[in-house]
Formats: sequence, structure tokens, C-alpha cells
Amino acid sequence: MLSKTRWEGNFNMKNYSKYQKGYFMPPKVDMSWAQKEYVEKAPIWCSVDLRDGNQALIIPMSLDEKVEFFKMLVKIGFKEIEVGFPAASETEYDFLRKLVEEDLIPEDVTIQVLTQAREHIINKTFEALAGVKKAIVHVYNSTSVAQREQVFKKSKTEIKQIAVEGAKLLKTLTEKAGADYQFEYSPESFTGTEIEFALEVCNAVIDVWQPTPDKKVIMNLPVTVAMSMPHVYAAQIAYMSQNMKCRDSVVISLHPHNDRGCGVADSEMGLLAGADRIEGTLFGNGERTGNADIITIAMNMFALGVDPKLDFSNMPELIELYERVTRMQVYARQPYSGELVFAAFSGSHQDAIAKGMNWRKTEDSKHWTVPYLLIDPNDVGREYDGDVIRINSQSGKGGVGYLMEQKYGLDMPKKMRENFSYRVKSVSDHKHQELLPDDLYSIFRDEYVNVETKIKLIDFILKKEPDGSRKGAVHLEVDRKEVVCEAVGNGRLDAVSNAVQGYLGIQYSHLTYSEHALEIGSTSRAMAYISITGDDGKVIWGAGMDTDIITASVKALFSAINRMIAVK
Repeated sequence: MLSKTRWEGNFNMKNYSKYQKGYFMPPKVDMSWAQKEYVEKAPIWCSVDLRDGNQALIIPMSLDEKVEFFKMLVKIGFKEIEVGFPAASETEYDFLRKLVEEDLIPEDVTIQVLTQAREHIINKTFEALAGVKKAIVHVYNSTSVAQREQVFKKSKTEIKQIAVEGAKLLKTLTEKAGADYQFEYSPESFTGTEIEFALEVCNAVIDVWQPTPDKKVIMNLPVTVAMSMPHVYAAQIAYMSQNMKCRDSVVISLHPHNDRGCGVADSEMGLLAGADRIEGTLFGNGERTGNADIITIAMNMFALGVDPKLDFSNMPELIELYERVTRMQVYARQPYSGELVFAAFSGSHQDAIAKGMNWRKTEDSKHWTVPYLLIDPNDVGREYDGDVIRINSQSGKGGVGYLMEQKYGLDMPKKMRENFSYRVKSVSDHKHQELLPDDLYSIFRDEYVNVETKIKLIDFILKKEPDGSRKGAVHLEVDRKEVVCEAVGNGRLDAVSNAVQGYLGIQYSHLTYSEHALEIGSTSRAMAYISITGDDGKVIWGAGMDTDIITASVKALFSAINRMIAVK
């Protein structure tokens, strides 16, 4: 927290003047890719959760946790998984050996290992790879102006030579091992490298590896530190794609970090600009602000009707495992995965969603078009009644009514929904908390259903007269005293209503009535809803529940009368 003194002083944002752009715009480049509407097919996905993500954790995953995470990545559908930096630590080395020795790598999955372009580290990496059938060996060295000048104090020629020597050693050791490994090279800090020099280094590495269309190499162009707007990075990718040697034999890969909050945008625009592959993590975990979130990138494709080739249909299970083994927490508003990303508290939003969901039941709609919901929450394992319609003091009749109908089968009249929603708002506002569906039901039951505060129905017997009217007696308990009232009216409900008004000396008008069955069968319950208008003009609602529909309607009437008396 900033100190009070600092805020009261001359502190301001004038320090912006010490920053300048650290990136390099490419020379003339074909920008026709910018006219594309969306990414039309899934890229090659490579998860770097077990390396980039793991090294960013306060407490790195244990060996068993890494194995569990690896199996989950396989289940999701990743065909390329970076399993670590085996020369960096004993745990990284042991993890790779465990995968190999316990035969945990499926035939259709290729593991990836990372190594600096340094001889002893490369040798240690190949030692760890012994017995691996398929692998991507990813070698890198930093090429940016800042790294060359401040860290390595080397010239461009010396930096390029490091990359070339590393590439040669990978090739030599692979041939010596009789293995069939795929090679990957990264000019680390690509975004801070002069674009022509980055191309020069990549082409020099390609000259060493001599790829073919049947044996491609991977050129990974990372946003090691995000420095520009996404369209600039995409233009850099387009330049590299359009000028790189042996382009038909090269897989251009992206590895965006999220320093500017643009990891997903960098990825999507980079794919439009010619890239073939994405390295990223689940939920964007990674150093500093993290990596590009593969879930968001993949689900963005899904939401545009493109098969992402990854399965996120059980997001709750994925989140549980991720939070448990990484000790990280998925942000409540994280796209597609956060707890609240589908939640609607606003009354107008809830009403639109409820109407949209009901519209889908009656219309033959091929495509998903429900207001306020980009995708169907069910597609990622979420539920409408618990994840979408959420109730608090901001909620309205649409959401409240939708939950009551979907969860409990209570189809209240429109005006009663509004009346009930005000009651719900009041309770939520008073408690200052969200209300769950069971809370709503409790409020409804206690407030409206079979209310017997002053008058309690014991029984009623009404016979049909020759003129079609009803006549008989209503047995009541009024203020704990049993009474019998004469009842006459056009129908059963009218007769009971006349009897009560006459006995109690009260008046109301505009009685409205609706009903529906709650279940199907001989012992099913019925629900009735009644509103009455008091002499003060206020409309009072009541509800009755019984196995007999007529009794339910009479109980609804008494609920409304008791509530009207209580208000007075």
C-alpha cells in the first residue's frame, strides 16, 4: 500500500518520460493477413505448464503432482508437452526419467525439453533423454539489444555464433544417439531484437539443421517481455513468416508472455499473421504476469465455431486439480473458467437470459444466440441454476422466476414474480450476501405458501345448487377459536371468499387466480397463486400447496388474506 505521505506529496505519473519503445517495427511486410476475420483452424498446441508454469510457482510441484498434471494435459488432448528443463534441477531430471522409465508417455504425445545453447547443459539434457522415443529438443539463446549490451556484452556476430554452435551440437548428439528428435530454436527476447537480426539468426540455425517438409524444425518467436501492441508483434511474425528460409519446412511457433495483458491477443494476431503453433499454459500461469492462456485462446476459437482440438468440457474438474497442485487460484472473472464468468446478478441481464433460454425450447435454433452468454455454460461443465443466474440485491424478477421454475417447478404469475423479487432483494440487501436457490425457496415458502397467521382453514363443504352456484359451510380457526361460516357464491372459491369477508368484516377486490401441478401422479401436489387488492389499493399475493387443487386454491386465498391483515 502506498503511504499517506506519498499520496499527499508531489507524486504523479510524469515518470512516463523515462520509457521508450524497446521493440523494432519490421520493414515493408504484406499485411493482407489483417483482413482475416478469425483463426480458421486450431494451431499445434504445446503446454509449457510443467516448465514455465512450474518455475513460476512459490512452491514448485512435487514429482507426483507433476505426473498428475502431465496425465491431465494428455487427457485434455495436448500432443506436445514441455516436461521441463532437465539440466536445471534434480526434480526436473527425475521427472523426465520417471515418465520414460514408467512408460507414461502415450505414443501420440511428444515431450519437449528446454536447454540453453551451452555445451554442458545440452549434454546433460541428452543424458536425461535416454530411451525417449519422440522428443522436441528446444534450444535457445537471448538476442535482444538489452541482453547483448547489458548481460552478455557480446556482438551480434558472437550472439549468432552461440545459436549456430548450439544447433550443431543438437544435431551431432541426436545422430550419435540414433534418435529421431525434432529441433526447436528460440531467439529469446525476440520482441526486443532488431527484426532483421532475429531473421538472420533463425536462418543461420535453419542452415545448420537443413529441414525438409517431412522433417520440419520449429522456430519459436517468443514475447519474452511484451513491449508493443499486438498488431506490432503480429507484423513481426508476418515478416518472419514471409522471409524465413525453407518456410515449407518450418513450424513458426509463438510463446507470448502477458506483461501488457495482451498474451491472448498477441497469440491470436500472430496466428493470423502466419504462425502455426502456440506455446502457453492453462489459466495463463507463468513468470511475472504469466503466459498466454491456452484455455482462453482455444475457447475463443470454439466460440466462433472452430474445433480447438482440446477438451475443456469439464472445467470444474480441471480447476480443482490445477488449484490443488499449483497452489494458485483461478480468478473469478478469468474468461471461460472463472466462477463468475457466466454469472448474471443484474435484473435486466437475468431477464434476457431467462427469456433466451425459454426461446430456445420453442424455436428450432441451430446456433447459440442467448443474450449475455457467449457460449453455452454446459459446454464447459457449468450449470444454469448455480453458475448463470445468481441472486443478490441487484437481481430482478426474470432471474428469480427462472430459478424458481427450473429448480422447483414453481411457475409464478408475472406480477407475482415481481412482487417476490422485491422481497428477495430486501432479504439480500439486509443480509448483504448472495442468496442460493434454496434460500429463495425458503423465502417463498415462509412468506407466501399456506400462511396461517390469523386464519386457519380446517375444512369446507360446498354443494352445487340447481342454478350452478355453490352453497355450504367453511370451518375455520380464527385467532385460535374455531368458527363455522356460511358460504354462498358463484363457485367454490367465490363462496369461501364471501364467507371470510362476511365473518371478518374485511373487503378486497380483483381476485386473480392461477394454478399448476408440481408433479405428475395420483399423489402429486398442486400449486395455486392468488392475488387480492385491498381497500387501500395494495395488491397482496398468496400461494397454496396441496394434493387437491381446490384445497390448494383455498389455501392460497387464506395466505393472501393473512398477509393482507398482517400488512394492516
